[in-house]
Amino acid sequence: MLIEIFSDVVCPWCFIGKRRLDMVMSSSVGEGVELIWRPYQLYPNMPAGGISREDLLRARHPEANDLEALKRKVPGRIRAEAEDVGLEFDFGAMEVMPNTRIAHRLLTFSAKPVETAAGSNELQHNLAEVLFRYYFCDGRDVGDLEELVCAAIEVGLPGDEVREYLQGDGGVDELVHDLDRAVDLGVSGVPCYLLGGSFQLPGAQTTEVISQFVQRAKERLG
Repeated sequence: MLIEIFSDVVCPWCFIGKRRLDMVMSSSVGEGVELIWRPYQLYPNMPAGGISREDLLRARHPEANDLEALKRKVPGRIRAEAEDVGLEFDFGAMEVMPNTRIAHRLLTFSAKPVETAAGSNELQHNLAEVLFRYYFCDGRDVGDLEELVCAAIEVGLPGDEVREYLQGDGGVDELVHDLDRAVDLGVSGVPCYLLGGSFQLPGAQTTEVISQFVQRAKERLG
């Protein structure tokens, strides 16, 4: 059974959801399940080069007196649930709110067959982890070409090939198609999991809910 993960790399709940899904996939429930990441943009109208996170926060919270404190603050629920899956977010290190189209193109590229030790889907899944870590833990700009090349190399992709692909228009048409498909499927927030092309599970659910849902979907799909 295929699970399609609709996600954005600047979504903290998507990172938390990935860690929970990993726990489920490492159990017997994950047997016979393949994963693939699909694009979704929380900020589709973001300028191509992104904007400073400070400017974003200033626009959202014009009444804020201490913008630096606001920038560093991790919402309590996000912090608690991140820590529960072994994550420590550093919102203070995040300088840019990027346009994530180029990161999604890289994720799509990484799912294509390549000569690496890992299978293509495993490689893409590993890349998603790296991109989340870059942004939420290291404060790196996941809309920057060279940062994305670094992430690609970290999971075993050829850096020069990735750079050429992202500098051109590789994967642009596929990205547009996939973003439109998410709309057609009714995906209105992320993370959202589509199981076997038939069953949607929205939100960063608990491992118990994910496990039960996957089991039921496998049973119903035969």
